[in-house]
Amino acid sequence: MLTFGKKTLMPDPGQALEGRDEAMSISGVHYVNKHSMVEPFPQGMSKAMFGLGCFWGAERVFWLQPGVYSSAVGYSAGYTKNPTYHEVCSGMTGHNEVVLVIFDPEQCAYESLVKLFYESHNPTQGMRQGNDQGTQYRSGIYYFDEQQKQTALTVTQQYHDKLSANGYSEITTEVIAASDFYYAEEYHQQYLAKNPGGYCGLGGVGVSFNEA
Repeated sequence: MLTFGKKTLMPDPGQALEGRDEAMSISGVHYVNKHSMVEPFPQGMSKAMFGLGCFWGAERVFWLQPGVYSSAVGYSAGYTKNPTYHEVCSGMTGHNEVVLVIFDPEQCAYESLVKLFYESHNPTQGMRQGNDQGTQYRSGIYYFDEQQKQTALTVTQQYHDKLSANGYSEITTEVIAASDFYYAEEYHQQYLAKNPGGYCGLGGVGVSFNEA
């Protein structure tokens, strides 16, 4: 039986659900482009990971970008091992709904992905995104190396300045090192391609990096 806590507060590690050793069983094949969603990826590919609200709409934002080889949705930045969607929604795993992006840095710069991330959601809302409330909807950039960290911090400051100039409050995005990525259930993968009329609560604030 799940213990439901305050869903907008991170649980203490000792309170989090334990999870399980068995990884989620998925096809491993991207529904849209038929590329692999699991390692090993082609030589030269890089990884990025972002949380920006419900991962259904978030994933589509990234798989549409030129230079993105593959994408997958899952859970990360929490405590529970191999969680289920139901467990993540309980607020007792600490995990965020995230998108893993596999991209070719020769065709798609990491910086451009971070800018896309910011322009695609509202990064000032804390533990929610629109009407979706809970720790799994928080804004987050999860970097894989020092270069990604520095790029993420630089772009975050740039967007903070633009938001401030437009009257928005402080950015609440967490910028932390990537931890284990746990694949979400198969039906969540590329959800909006499988369900074109499906729910998408994603929406930016209308502030672009291209603005003067």
